[in-house]
Amino acid sequence: MSLASKYDSKTTEEKWYNYWMEHDFFTSVPDERESYTIVIPPPNVTGVLHMGHMLNNTIQDVLIRRARLKGYNACWVPGTDHASIATEAKVVKKLKEHGIDKNDLSREEFLKHAWDWTDEYGGIILEQLKKLGASCDWSRTKFTLDDDMSASVIKVFIDLYNKGRIYRGYRMVNWDPEAKTTLSDEEVIYEERNGHLYHLRYQIKGTEEFISIATTRPETILGDTAICVHPEDKRYTNLVGKTVIVPIVNREIPVIADEYVDMEFGTGALKITPAHDENDKKIGETHHLEVIDIFNADATLNSFGLHYEGKDRFVVRKEISNELEEKGFLIKKEDHVHKVGTSERTKAVIEPRLSDQWFLKMEDLAKPAIDAVRNDIVELLPPKFKSTYFHWMENVRDWNISRQLMWGQRIPAYYFGDGKDDFVVANSLEEAVTLSRKRTNNPNLNPEDLRQENDVLDTWFSSWLWPISVFNGVLDPENEEINYYYPTRDLVTGPDILFFWVARMIVAGYELRDEKPFDKVYLTGLVRDKQRRKMSKSLGNSPDALGLIDKYGADGVRVGLLLSAAAGNDIMFDEDLCQQGKGFVKKMHSAYFGLIDAWNVDKSLPQPQHSAQGIAWYRSRFNETLATIEDHYSKYRISDVLMTSYKLIYDDFCGWLLEIIKPEYQKPIDAQTLAQVIELFEDNLRLMHPFTPFITEEIWQSISDRKVKEALCVNTWPEGGAVDQDLLSDFELVQDVISGIRTVRKEKQISFKNEIELKSINNENLSENYNPLIQKMGNVSSVEVIDEQLSGAASYRVKSNEYFIPLEGNIDVAAELEKLATELKRAKGFLTGVQKKLGNERFVSSAPEAVVAIEKKKEADALAKIETIEASMKALN
Repeated sequence: MSLASKYDSKTTEEKWYNYWMEHDFFTSVPDERESYTIVIPPPNVTGVLHMGHMLNNTIQDVLIRRARLKGYNACWVPGTDHASIATEAKVVKKLKEHGIDKNDLSREEFLKHAWDWTDEYGGIILEQLKKLGASCDWSRTKFTLDDDMSASVIKVFIDLYNKGRIYRGYRMVNWDPEAKTTLSDEEVIYEERNGHLYHLRYQIKGTEEFISIATTRPETILGDTAICVHPEDKRYTNLVGKTVIVPIVNREIPVIADEYVDMEFGTGALKITPAHDENDKKIGETHHLEVIDIFNADATLNSFGLHYEGKDRFVVRKEISNELEEKGFLIKKEDHVHKVGTSERTKAVIEPRLSDQWFLKMEDLAKPAIDAVRNDIVELLPPKFKSTYFHWMENVRDWNISRQLMWGQRIPAYYFGDGKDDFVVANSLEEAVTLSRKRTNNPNLNPEDLRQENDVLDTWFSSWLWPISVFNGVLDPENEEINYYYPTRDLVTGPDILFFWVARMIVAGYELRDEKPFDKVYLTGLVRDKQRRKMSKSLGNSPDALGLIDKYGADGVRVGLLLSAAAGNDIMFDEDLCQQGKGFVKKMHSAYFGLIDAWNVDKSLPQPQHSAQGIAWYRSRFNETLATIEDHYSKYRISDVLMTSYKLIYDDFCGWLLEIIKPEYQKPIDAQTLAQVIELFEDNLRLMHPFTPFITEEIWQSISDRKVKEALCVNTWPEGGAVDQDLLSDFELVQDVISGIRTVRKEKQISFKNEIELKSINNENLSENYNPLIQKMGNVSSVEVIDEQLSGAASYRVKSNEYFIPLEGNIDVAAELEKLATELKRAKGFLTGVQKKLGNERFVSSAPEAVVAIEKKKEADALAKIETIEASMKALN
């Protein structure tokens, strides 16, 4: 096929992606090869492609495409997560738009709406990933609510329950009043917010005296059941055992003593509300206090809220503070900054709430996962995240795995009575009936006598099984695929879900298969804007991902994203990087179409010496660079791989080799050189394919007619070879010589069309075999070795060698001397001014050290410039 003169990224990308898909290049089945497996961090089914997805999936695609070229059986499993809270919120919003209240629907009716929504919107992000070039095995696409995936989740729940690891308990939980569900500790984001500290006074019963407390939540006084002081606080020793009257409520509560109280904080006295604070709950249990829950599920006040019943907590906070002030109970109100827990998903302020929930005991489960990371059985990259991982895992709390939602895997618990323990856990209603009859010793118990738990499981309870369940390793633990693909090779994800997902997958791997789920975890940074702000829709600083692809091409965006994407480091995204990526793609296109493909071949021509030298040099340079690239890959320095490859192709191949071998204008090239440079270019394409799959496949297919199995996508990784260090060292010197010629031509305005002579004092003993190369690249008529410096010439140094370009006939010597004299005068005048300042003792002693250092640097630069000018003038005389 012929290559278009102007690169059309959109047409090219669509053409080759369809070609790869048509020929099943991404499809993997177990065979005799070694597997290389990546499971995608399943994006939320509600999601659309954003910059974080672009970065994460580009890195995965680089790794999987390289593995494919390296001869591995590369398998990249895609899929989406059902995202309980986020998806249910989307469905509820859509229902509201149609005048439907979720609470008016049965579970079956709501789930039908949820599936309709998922069917309509759920696959958007996966289709968008194809635009990026993601080479996933799309035939393996999984959804965490697929029948087999849900069956896996239920089986694991039942097995863990039967092992005694899952229990139902009445605990203080994080309650999201917007989603009306509990959250795990890890799903709570703490933010500093401006609020107030309210100082209130409670009357001591039977006296005219008061005790004062400070609180950020005056509305919760309606649930107070004690005032607590430190037992050694002499201010309150006489009050312990007495009762006080709660303002507005007029309820009598005791004054108790507990060492938990910080005597230095606030007034040293705390109001205790066991239903709405974890620490208050613990104190309440110790002192057998009454528990009064004042909130409904949506954080409005219930009947214990008295005349505030039905009002939102924040409305009540304002109104009750006014009432307390009017009645003389508010002493003062101070501005106060404190941390507030918010829901990661809905952003609602979390409400501590006592509730019956399901929990997974984590302490014992965490131990093998801790050891795996500590011993680098599972390697975190970069290692700096180990400390965060250990902090979480060594202080792990039981995992609250139940959610008060409809969208998700329904907990397989069936209640046969009203007692706390009147339930069985079973895989089906029929099994539950059998178990319940045994538990109750009631053979007449029927299915209609049972009711299933309404709660569903936390979304993470399905995704923690992901590397196992995508290969059906839960339901069929010894099937061919799980034994072939597991453990997977690399996991690429963000550090924000290191505990949510990564740690829990490691836990699941050891609990279910006694084996790690993956070898390495590559933790990407966050994509930020140039002002270091996290990209978000609300800030309006996140570019449209698909818009970038349309503008710069998928290859350009991939290069732009990875130019500065060091593992674990945040990326300051700049759209100019995508422009740079697009420019690189254009450079590769032009290298082939504008030069190589446009050259006419004369098979009778012998290979010029300079071309043979250039080819030999680049082959050594390529092999040397390939070794560096392999080292970078082994250390997962993906950005370094790209930069090294970029410079090799842009600078060494395009900037030097193609210029070395390029035939004179309208003259042919010899066949040997053309064949060799195409062979080298093909290795370049192999090297760059993981980063720029579309342009490399386009050029590859243009070089010659390829059979399907010869497509670059499924070709081979370049093989390394010998590195001639002497040649590389010589060539570095030759490049500097040629660069020096070009600099003189530019400075002296000598046209490149005009041949010049080059004289050298060859202290480095550079072989004269390189003279033809220097002559070709510098348009030099002859290269002559001399013993002494040459007058009337421009000169420059390369290492210990001196080079001279006679100027007679090339420039107007008199005009050049006049120009140099003017420059010399200006430089001396500047030097005089600087030295005058430095000779001022007052300036030197009083000016900051850095300022004086700058002036000294100016002096040194001026002296060096004067020396150079004078040497040039001497050479011209």
